[in-house]
Amino acid sequence: MQMLSDDVIKAQMGNLLDKTDFDWGGKYEGKVRDNYVVDGKRVIITTDRISAFDRVLCAIPFKGQVLNQTAAFWFEQTRHIVPNHVLSVPDPNVLVAKECVLIPVEMVVRGYLTGVTTTSAWYSYKRGIRNFCGHVLPEGMEKNQPFDAPILTPSTKAEKGGHDESVSSDEIIKRGLVDERIYREMERIALALYRFGNQKVAEDNLILVDTKYEFGLFDNELMLIDEIHTPDSSRFWIKETYDGLFSQGEEPQKLDKEYIRQWLAGQGFIGEGDIPVIPDDIKIEAARKYITAYEMITGQQFKSKTWKIQERIRQNLQGLI
Repeated sequence: MQMLSDDVIKAQMGNLLDKTDFDWGGKYEGKVRDNYVVDGKRVIITTDRISAFDRVLCAIPFKGQVLNQTAAFWFEQTRHIVPNHVLSVPDPNVLVAKECVLIPVEMVVRGYLTGVTTTSAWYSYKRGIRNFCGHVLPEGMEKNQPFDAPILTPSTKAEKGGHDESVSSDEIIKRGLVDERIYREMERIALALYRFGNQKVAEDNLILVDTKYEFGLFDNELMLIDEIHTPDSSRFWIKETYDGLFSQGEEPQKLDKEYIRQWLAGQGFIGEGDIPVIPDDIKIEAARKYITAYEMITGQQFKSKTWKIQERIRQNLQGLI
């Protein structure tokens, strides 16, 4: 497959989908997705916005298209494990879904001791914390080392502007955030999705390092919602170089938004204070990593859509809205 050229990515800097303002009824704006509720359905538009450390940073060329099409790929691949909310994908940036009742818990599955955010397992571990979200971690572990088995570290889902909180499964149930029977089913499904995802991406020279899943209820049926195994919700490392780099104490090759997180951390920013200005070359490299991740994960060539995104979305959704 021929990689999209830097010239095409650079040209797209003038055609970013950083916000939408369609007159389609109730709108909810998340960090990355703009949601419209129309006739009992949810129209989810994945923008080019990128967030890290619970802050919206900027927009990245083609990011929304990559995320939406990657999520659509995985929703189809995992229907045998759990039902999902997808009704149709009428545009590269748009998913039309069933309107579900959100369960305010993110199911985070981690296969490796890593991360740079304050909610990451490594952040806590290097500060001497050995009980992470109810999991007792052994002494002597190194950054980017695999756990003996994947661990589930749920997170509360904060309101817009707030910060998610990593807690134990017992704490989730104690707070009454979700019925225990439903939560145990979420646990089972999350671990099954992670195992399936890791096995599948291993065929394409990737490691699914960690990821998060969100669930909702539709007519009392548990459904997978939001996104799945995208470079935003997951960390991906290159498999064939991991062992050699880890043995040398070096960082793995990454294909996800950790590239942006680490650049920001190198500027001294981990969520507080003013967001540093992100240069265009960093944005273009981030776009390249997102596109490469899409192609490696799906086995499909990324087909960029370069004409005006909002006009295209409006046209593609005619008759549906």
